[in-house]
Amino acid sequence: MNKCYQDLHLQLLAGEWREGSGEQSRPVINPYSGETLLSIRSATADDLDVAYQKAVTAQVAWADTPPAERTALLLKVVSIFDKRKEEIIDWLIRESGSTRLKASIEWGSARGITLEAASMPTRAQGATMSSDVPGKDNFVYRRPLGVVGVISPWNFPLHLSQRSVAPAIALGNAVVIKPASDTPITGGLLLARIFEEAGLPAGVLSVVIGPGSVIGDDFVAHSVPSMISFTGSTPVGKNIGRIATSGKYLKKVALELGGNSPFVVLDDADVEQAVKAAVFGKFLHQGQICMAINRIIVDATIYERFVEQFVAHVSKLKIGDPSMMETAIGPIINKGQLEGLQKKIAQAKAQGAKVLLEGKINGQMVPPHVFGEVTADMEISREEIFGPLVGIQKARNEKHALELANDTEFGLSSAVFSGDLDRGLRFARNIKAGMTHVNDMPVNDEAHLPFGGEKNSGLGRFNGDWAIEEFSTVQWVSVQRTPRQYPF
Repeated sequence: MNKCYQDLHLQLLAGEWREGSGEQSRPVINPYSGETLLSIRSATADDLDVAYQKAVTAQVAWADTPPAERTALLLKVVSIFDKRKEEIIDWLIRESGSTRLKASIEWGSARGITLEAASMPTRAQGATMSSDVPGKDNFVYRRPLGVVGVISPWNFPLHLSQRSVAPAIALGNAVVIKPASDTPITGGLLLARIFEEAGLPAGVLSVVIGPGSVIGDDFVAHSVPSMISFTGSTPVGKNIGRIATSGKYLKKVALELGGNSPFVVLDDADVEQAVKAAVFGKFLHQGQICMAINRIIVDATIYERFVEQFVAHVSKLKIGDPSMMETAIGPIINKGQLEGLQKKIAQAKAQGAKVLLEGKINGQMVPPHVFGEVTADMEISREEIFGPLVGIQKARNEKHALELANDTEFGLSSAVFSGDLDRGLRFARNIKAGMTHVNDMPVNDEAHLPFGGEKNSGLGRFNGDWAIEEFSTVQWVSVQRTPRQYPF
């Protein structure tokens, strides 16, 4: 394996690779082996300020760079993704506990959004518009926002950083990333090395690493960024939205937050295919995905058949070393997440859910836990799980299934299985979610299609034309070509 990126304990601050100025250092831990991969000294509010101030000046020149040059740079980033594919995948496995399959999928997703972003410089369109005022010409110009702050999570760190970073840079913005403390390498430092290797001018991209308790509020409240793009939990996202819109400096926000994805199986569904989709959509990356199936809702007439096949399939999943391609379920990211899952398991049992499948937890390895006879009022149905456990609910009929699917404060992704595609489509359009998939599982993301949620699952949309809208703004400029007659 060609590993050329060295000194990944350093941060990229205002064009300079150096240590943070904080007194504390945090180890980066392999969640499977417990090995310390490296240790990173935390940044301070002063480091953050330096990065933001440099971004202001670097952005002006970057925005003036011809679209063809920005496109060429993004295409160079894609070629580096290809050249360093195994190195990137290896870091995802070791740092985030991704199985090799999941890491390969994430590499492909991050590459895909980069390729999509490469086309954006020439897709950012303005307009000329007529006027009711004689002699006036109206021009609508699409412009970069300026500086974008990106806060990314640990579960898909590479992709969920790059889906904001690549479009923002393509459209002429500068970016400062604050990656999750568990995944600073794949969430920021690798991307910074890749963009630097591709030739991005110094200061256009910085990576600031530090705990939210130290630099989190300052990252959002700082006077420089025009936009904060955040992916993470709903409580944290709400706080970011509050800071961004109630402080001295108003900012645009894009928030992709928690989910409680329903997977509905109607009475005419292909049960065997629905089971396959449900298993993959629930247990990919140990269920640590915002789109992962949280609730399985099955029509009563096929409930027993679905449950029998689902449990049989899940019981055969390989648990263990995430570096092996045949491994389906790897480690939970950290001890805090593990403790939360243990509480959810105990609570499901205490509330009367029927244990259909369980296993012994070993370190941070949690085997699949499947519960039946789950009701809508149980905690396992109400809150995002983010782990390899799931409850199966029984629906009386199609109407009841829809009521159960919509009985949540969240609305990110969802899915429905039906043997009648028109019926499935009608059902899908009545689910209150930003994304719904018929005869597929809810874990879907394509670089040219709108990604985002409703209700407490967030604000805004990522990908494609929707990313152009998010990471740019418009300016109306009028030109009065002949003297205008004013009433006084």
